[in-house]
Amino acid sequence: MIRIVLGTDLWMFPSTAQEMFTDRSAQFSRRLKWSVYVDANGFERDQYDSMNPIYIWIEGDSGDHLGSMRLLPTTGPTMINDHFLSALNGEKICNPSTWECTRFCISPKASPRTAFKLLASAARLMEELNIEFLVAVFDQKMLRKYNMSGVRPRLLGSSLTAQGLVLAGQWSFDRGQLNKLIEKARLDPLEFDLAMANSSLSNRPGRLVPHVVAQDGALTGDLGQGDCLRYQERRL
Repeated sequence: MIRIVLGTDLWMFPSTAQEMFTDRSAQFSRRLKWSVYVDANGFERDQYDSMNPIYIWIEGDSGDHLGSMRLLPTTGPTMINDHFLSALNGEKICNPSTWECTRFCISPKASPRTAFKLLASAARLMEELNIEFLVAVFDQKMLRKYNMSGVRPRLLGSSLTAQGLVLAGQWSFDRGQLNKLIEKARLDPLEFDLAMANSSLSNRPGRLVPHVVAQDGALTGDLGQGDCLRYQERRL
């Protein structure tokens, strides 16, 4: 099952959200040895989880977390601009039609098709919201996986960090590429349509316009360049 969740709606799915943060800890902290913060509950969360991102989840039949990714518009704070600018030759990406993808996470109990299902869902969401490009940072191991999966990114640059070589890449998907991903994922197109209809994005036709969110959760206005998608974080 696909689920599309705004950061402000995580409180509605506490069990799956907790599993997502736990699986992120297992993948990024313990397995990949990234220097990420893990709290006393074993959750891996950072400041970008507090900026009302869009999460794409793949759930099992009982609602358990199988895989997820996090999307943020580059008109606000992003990991690639804030921490990996050297991989972009010092030039920030700030474009309403370009969004950042981070925390691509696969649960140990997921099937091999889960990654394809996430990628197909992201490509379908891009189409739905008129997003032209996704950008991300990754290492050479992930680059090989992307290439083998048929989702080769356009490389934007690289930077040598304490953890090794970091690459910046960009994706766009035409209808032919999307259809191939849907086929590899064995994804029923109606499954995504249902996920979209059940999300808070369903009442935002056309291009998604980010908004500044006040502490009470109310939408207060259009997001200006450099502003932040903030909301009052609810404890899980």
